[in-house]
Amino acid sequence: MSNTENGQQTDGQRGGHHHRSAWSHIIRGMWRTPLGLMGVAITTVSITLMLLGLLVDMLGLVDKPYAAIATYMVLPGGMITGLILIPVAAWLRRREWHKHGIAKEHLVINLSDHKHRRFVVVFIALTVINLAILGVVGYEGYHFTDSPYFCGMVCHQVMAPEYTVYQRSPHARVACVECHIGPGASWFVQAKISGLRQVAAVLTDSYSRPIPAPVHHLRPARDTCEHCHWPEKFHGKKVKIFTHFTNDNQKTPEVTEIALHIGGRNPKTGAFEGIHWHVSKNVQVRYFALDEKRTRISRIQVTRPDGSKEEFVKEGMEPEKGYAGEWRVMDCIDCHNRPTHVYDHPEDRVDFGLLSKKINPDIVGIREDSITVLTKLYATRKEAAANMADDLLALQKKRDPAQAEKYKDDILNAGDFLLDAYLGNVWPRMNVTWGTYKNHLGHRDSDAGFGCWRCHDEEHRTKDGKVISQDCGMCHDEPK
Repeated sequence: MSNTENGQQTDGQRGGHHHRSAWSHIIRGMWRTPLGLMGVAITTVSITLMLLGLLVDMLGLVDKPYAAIATYMVLPGGMITGLILIPVAAWLRRREWHKHGIAKEHLVINLSDHKHRRFVVVFIALTVINLAILGVVGYEGYHFTDSPYFCGMVCHQVMAPEYTVYQRSPHARVACVECHIGPGASWFVQAKISGLRQVAAVLTDSYSRPIPAPVHHLRPARDTCEHCHWPEKFHGKKVKIFTHFTNDNQKTPEVTEIALHIGGRNPKTGAFEGIHWHVSKNVQVRYFALDEKRTRISRIQVTRPDGSKEEFVKEGMEPEKGYAGEWRVMDCIDCHNRPTHVYDHPEDRVDFGLLSKKINPDIVGIREDSITVLTKLYATRKEAAANMADDLLALQKKRDPAQAEKYKDDILNAGDFLLDAYLGNVWPRMNVTWGTYKNHLGHRDSDAGFGCWRCHDEEHRTKDGKVISQDCGMCHDEPK
């Protein structure tokens, strides 16, 4: 008896029939090979867990980022892998038959045969169901990967500082991707490729501590910020109030009011003016930065609406070692460099505590001692949580034991307030502390090269001697 006959007879004896079609052999093969069984098992388990995960997520029963990752990213991959393994197992089985000379009929779909029709209907139905499940999960997965929750919680150790301050910012309801990616396929693809590099950095523990700023490959603000804010709608003035205490006067604050010349397009004259003139229509300001943080600027080029150009140069400046310099077109984030990820100043938090009475201003020296413990270099956040209130109490005991005993509860409450401020701004493991991320708005951090005075220093000159003024009245004056 030949190998072919022997093979066919064996299959017939096992199934109780003397002849099986090619399709019958393929389907039976899925259940008779380890690879086929694995494919069926992986597909079934993945689909089941995906549907359960989708239901749990929609009902809000589990609030864990890794559960969502499993539902929307891992399990769909498992389902697709299983679906691929099933036909691969069947193909390998037929190849094995040919290898041993076991002839099998060619696969034929005959719609006149009710068995074939039933197979086609079942195949189409299962395909539609699988595609529907993948479509729903893929859609939810796409939105999950674009959510602030994904950005902030999946890489929690890395993004904890930025995500924490984002949640208390004016843009807390604006999704991260709206500013960091914006609309369009090209930037979406770039962002996802960049994301893969960041995932690799997390897995290899090679990411930067702290996260570098500014982001040099961030999309221009005119493609993102100006979807909501645009120069033609900026106009008039805005009154800003600064409240500040001193160590010598903890009860009566110094209050400073200034009227900022927000500017933009003047609706009466149609001219662009004020602070937002820098990004007004038909005006382009370019600058050449000599360091990564863009705090040292040697050249500034201004192109005006009539096409005329001016270049202001500050002589004697050299680029930062290892940095070639960078030309950049000025946009929103060159001043609003912390529009969402806003970190506090320690003195501001202490002054707010005094103003809100969360820190009792009747306690002599409490402001100075609060700043001392708030800016202390704790090794970890856990250490700060364990010691900050006690450290504040110890400083007060050293200053005046009787006062410390009298106001002990108030001092400990103040310590709790300071701890909240610390935990909202300092992450020792990420090398993020007070002042790590400074602000270009105004000139509070001008001693470190931040703010308006990078350009407005009266040292950048044109060839004919014109300078960029540092006149305070250009940007603000007293409210009227």
